[in-house]
Amino acid sequence: MKKLFLSISAILLMYTALSAQQPNKLTSNEIFEKVQKLNFLGTALYIAAHPDDENTRLIAYLANEVKARTAYLSLTRGDGGQNLIGPEIRELLGVIRTQELLAARRVDGGEQMFTRANDFGYSKHPDETLQIWNKEEVLSDVVWAIRTFKPDVIINRFNHRTPGTTHGHHTSSAMLSVEAFDLVNDNTKFSDQLKYTQVWQPKRLFFNTSSWFYRDKDKFAEASKNFTKFDVGVYYPLKGLSNNELASLASSQHLCQGFGRLTTRGSQTEYVEFLKGDAPKDKSDIFSGINTTWNRVKNGGQVGGILYDIEENFDFTNPAKHLPKLLEAYSLITKLENEHWKKIKTAEIKEIIEACLGLYIEASAVSATAVPNSTIDVNFEVINRSDIPVELTSITSNKTNKKYFKGISLAKNKKENFKEQISLKGANYSDPYWLRNEASLGMYAVDDRTLIGKPETPREITVDFNMIVNYVPISFTKNVIRRYSKRDKGEIYEPFEIVPRVTTKLKDKVLIFSDSVAKKVEVEVRAGANFTSGTVQLDVPKEWLVSPVEIPFNIAQKNDKQVVVFTVVPPKNQSEGNLKVIANSQGEKFTKELIEINYNHIPKQTVLKNSEAKIVRLNIKKKGTNIGYIKGAGDAVPESLQQIGYKVIALKPSEINNKNLQQFDAIVLGIRAYNVVNDLKFKQKFLLEYVKNGGNLIVQYNTNRGVDVQAPYQLKLSRDRVTDEFAEVTILDPNNSLLNFPNKITEADFKGWVQERGLYFPDIWSEQYTPLLSMKDKGETPKLGSLLIAKYGEGNYIYTGLSFFRELPAGVSGAYKLFANMLSVGKE
Repeated sequence: MKKLFLSISAILLMYTALSAQQPNKLTSNEIFEKVQKLNFLGTALYIAAHPDDENTRLIAYLANEVKARTAYLSLTRGDGGQNLIGPEIRELLGVIRTQELLAARRVDGGEQMFTRANDFGYSKHPDETLQIWNKEEVLSDVVWAIRTFKPDVIINRFNHRTPGTTHGHHTSSAMLSVEAFDLVNDNTKFSDQLKYTQVWQPKRLFFNTSSWFYRDKDKFAEASKNFTKFDVGVYYPLKGLSNNELASLASSQHLCQGFGRLTTRGSQTEYVEFLKGDAPKDKSDIFSGINTTWNRVKNGGQVGGILYDIEENFDFTNPAKHLPKLLEAYSLITKLENEHWKKIKTAEIKEIIEACLGLYIEASAVSATAVPNSTIDVNFEVINRSDIPVELTSITSNKTNKKYFKGISLAKNKKENFKEQISLKGANYSDPYWLRNEASLGMYAVDDRTLIGKPETPREITVDFNMIVNYVPISFTKNVIRRYSKRDKGEIYEPFEIVPRVTTKLKDKVLIFSDSVAKKVEVEVRAGANFTSGTVQLDVPKEWLVSPVEIPFNIAQKNDKQVVVFTVVPPKNQSEGNLKVIANSQGEKFTKELIEINYNHIPKQTVLKNSEAKIVRLNIKKKGTNIGYIKGAGDAVPESLQQIGYKVIALKPSEINNKNLQQFDAIVLGIRAYNVVNDLKFKQKFLLEYVKNGGNLIVQYNTNRGVDVQAPYQLKLSRDRVTDEFAEVTILDPNNSLLNFPNKITEADFKGWVQERGLYFPDIWSEQYTPLLSMKDKGETPKLGSLLIAKYGEGNYIYTGLSFFRELPAGVSGAYKLFANMLSVGKE
């Protein structure tokens, strides 16, 4: 992916790997584009349901060609999907996809917003979606987003008039947008919001339609005569890129969804259908008839008179030439009566002034983390690379409002360095705000109204650099960060995080006891500060036993770890519950695990989750020991199988041969293996030979997009799925050995499943396969393809779309029993 970026344009270095976290250093071309954007007072809001739903072509076009302030409101963070780049699912996947959306917006020029809706997985109808989400709460969040962002135009990604034809989340996003359009200007609706914002009425609402929604080119061609349309394939000489190249690069940030793609060029038409409001007279301009000039705001004409002249006569070789006029405009903007536009345009012009000065400002902590109520050493760097006189009068910390007086005259290109201690008194943890409270299946719980909609938690520690530029007072706010270098990576910028003094970690998030034998349970204790000591204890259900009661720890160095070991004794009978880790230090209890997510294409993320595991006493039997596992898109099934005593060995494609496979009692293919492991098509002959000679091959779900799982007999994948995790399951062949040996499988074993039953079931198969289960969602025909088994030679081929990749990490007892039976087939 990086090679693709670099081959397109050197300018896109800012979007690669480590520089995803670097400060934005504008070129003169980019400064000019910022001036153009400063002179456009129009706003567009694009609305859909998930990360990757957004049309980056249209967002990029509005932000870069039209120059509109443009945002994407994604109702969810994509928590319910799959992860192609790592093991994170659910909340942690939502954190990754949030950052991928922000990375996409850094490329296409948009902003990012969310609601509190939790992506609970695939939904077939908006009725189900809105019931699980809590319609009123999500509608409230959409209204809040519109009232705070104040768009002139809203564009829906999906059609609100066709429920049941696509993902229920998709249709729901459009339905809520249409309903919110009529509510946002009514002060009796969601009136509690008006403590923080004002009512607002967008001018018009559109649906971003295409031939895909019509499924008939002729019908679309006829209908499109009445649509607003424009060419989004425009070329940007200042960027050296076309809009669709920019859009491709933006959508390629969704790497956990496998969206890395080739860039495209050339003319491309986008269509929007007018739905509500004041119809545009010019069908090539969605802002037609809306005043987007500085005259839109009272006393804005004087500002525009200055800034339009700068735009028309911009000096690309010496942008600093415009600083006196920019500072004059800045002073006028800060006096505007319209608070909304004053806030937006003040931030925009300050960024331009900073860039024209060649001003570099940095506050870098000596460590990437610290604990609340401590003090940190911060290294400051300030340099003015223009001829304009600049004085750094003081710096101010946001936590204590303490002002550090400086009185430093910033001579041209003379770097000023100094160090200060910053207090973290009263600082909160830096974790994602929407994960701080326990969520329901459909909604995240957020206590602070002002945080709702924000893509991430605002940085906890900031510093104001108070300056006088050419006799004009102006302040620049910077986050405290951590900057350092590695020999093999170069310069690295990381977010500065506030973390607990003590965090703990259990190696396994599910502990399966397949008999009454005690297990050793390791707890890793991590210190967030030097000289940290205390005790650790485990809280378990009353029928379980733990020894010792508590274990002391003493850690001298920050970020060092100590492992303590408890013995956990399960009850004799089946039981399940939660095991919780509690650490005590300096009179305070600590119950969180610190999780760090670190991928090259997004900033490093720090997440705090409850330090706990599900514990299950399960009467389970199994046959065989050695399992070969061929990884696909990434799942935690191997670790789960190890929990019940299997020895699981990961197999690389290069290791798949007749000799290697002979050592295994069964071979399991991870989820989407045929989708993502290209070399499998060359290794299938060895896998089938293994089955033919008596082996047991289990293939987990693959998507049906252009993939051939090369089964021994005809097997065609479909998009059939059962999304209701409570859907009734009927056993079709109760005497089949897979359902009886070594564990008896009944309908009761399908209780307690999470998110879904399964996905991408086959819908066509040859007579050699035996379907074992039947299940269906409400109002649908039974689906029989969730679990198929076929005899091939002396062995068994099993294909399953059941969502074991979700159920096993969640500790679902019946899923473990069924998977153990699949591994034991043929070993009676």
